[in-house]
Amino acid sequence: MTPNASARNLPRTSSNASFRAPFLSPNSRPGSIWSPPSFPYLNAGQDTPAGSSTALATAMAKGKPLAASTRLPEKLTKEEKPWLMKNGGRSRASYWLTVMCILIGVGCAAVIVWRKIADVRLLKDSDLCEVLNEDWSNGISDDVWGRDAELGGFGNGEFQACTTEDKNAYIRNNQLYIMPTLMSDDISRDDILDGYTYKVDGCTSGNKTACSIKSNSKTYTVVNPVKSARLTTKGKKTIKYGKVEVRAKLPRGDWLWPAIWMLPNSDDPYGKWPIGGEIDIMEARGNGPEYGAQGVNYVRSSLNYGPLESLVTKIYGWWQVKRSSYADDFHTYTMEWSKDWMRFYIDTRLHAMLDLTIKKESDSFWERGDFPATAQNGSTEVVVKTPYGYGTYMAPFDQEFYLILNVAVGGTSGWFPDDIGNKPWYDGSDRAMTDFAKAQDTWSATWPSSEDQRAFRIDTVKMWKLKDGGSC
Repeated sequence: MTPNASARNLPRTSSNASFRAPFLSPNSRPGSIWSPPSFPYLNAGQDTPAGSSTALATAMAKGKPLAASTRLPEKLTKEEKPWLMKNGGRSRASYWLTVMCILIGVGCAAVIVWRKIADVRLLKDSDLCEVLNEDWSNGISDDVWGRDAELGGFGNGEFQACTTEDKNAYIRNNQLYIMPTLMSDDISRDDILDGYTYKVDGCTSGNKTACSIKSNSKTYTVVNPVKSARLTTKGKKTIKYGKVEVRAKLPRGDWLWPAIWMLPNSDDPYGKWPIGGEIDIMEARGNGPEYGAQGVNYVRSSLNYGPLESLVTKIYGWWQVKRSSYADDFHTYTMEWSKDWMRFYIDTRLHAMLDLTIKKESDSFWERGDFPATAQNGSTEVVVKTPYGYGTYMAPFDQEFYLILNVAVGGTSGWFPDDIGNKPWYDGSDRAMTDFAKAQDTWSATWPSSEDQRAFRIDTVKMWKLKDGGSC
């Protein structure tokens, strides 16, 4: 049988096939009844030109003429482009005036940049003599380092016992590890709180009370709940003006207090702390970035000095990282120190935490301290006089200082402010260390089990002194 004309172009139906318009969703179930698509075909037997839009297809279906082209029939002549014609005198003058202003601006900016660069105070390598280049290839050398060992808290009421034990300071991977450990690893927690006498091996303190302690729960006397280490170059490697550079990675853990700092090599010429001054190249807190008083994502530099223990000035500054912490990687902490300026920075001079100039009397540290005429010293009110009368404007920072590397824990000096970060003790309490010891389960849980993460890791230590009279 011959198909009729209307059915000639129709495909045969099949129970396994269906027909649908392109880009439409498939039928929910296959069917055998064919229906013609509504798009892109306009009429039976009439194909829409490829690439035409729906609107164009509709217009063609209704027989509407296409819109006239907006293209120019031919290129414009020069006369039809007046903006290409020669400018008048005023136009030329305005052009060159603009060019001159640009050139003058560039020149002024170059002069400003050059003067700023020329004004940057630098300690050139040729001005320095090497004092120490420590890479730990010789271990913790007795020719360079001494270890402080005591329980005294070093004036800050710190909670650690500083030891000479190898587990608290050792070399690994060509780096110094200063490792805080729990006292409960060596004695029971009950002994820490009551009835145990602990003695520091090789105690270096002249104060016997800082060399041993007996815990007593009735008087809130406890054995220091943490062990740590403190290394110094006292009497071995010192500088008066020069440069110190330490590459280190900070520890992580609540209430850890890593520091790179300096103290006078002797009590002369000015006197004991704080009169002699203290240089903190870097100190930080091991608490996490969420800690409300600057955690491990902050590092700080400071200068501390004053005529009385009750009258101390602190000049300080800090640097911060936003999306990481200083416990994630190594950084270089540097101090540059001359006869009339000091700069503290991290990694680059652009990251300066402190930058001080001391060239005249009004810049001197005594004047910067703005000390009162009188002050309370214990139970007595005393007249405040400068102890630096025979020093320079840099006094007390015009004498030999030695370097200290350590990790402290807690303390009652205010470094960890009360009521911030769930702090388990109060600085003014007579049971501060007892409360800290009893909260061990809380704070020790934040200390990483990995030694690489818990330890204060020092890669290199370098010291230079400023040449005196052009020679070392």
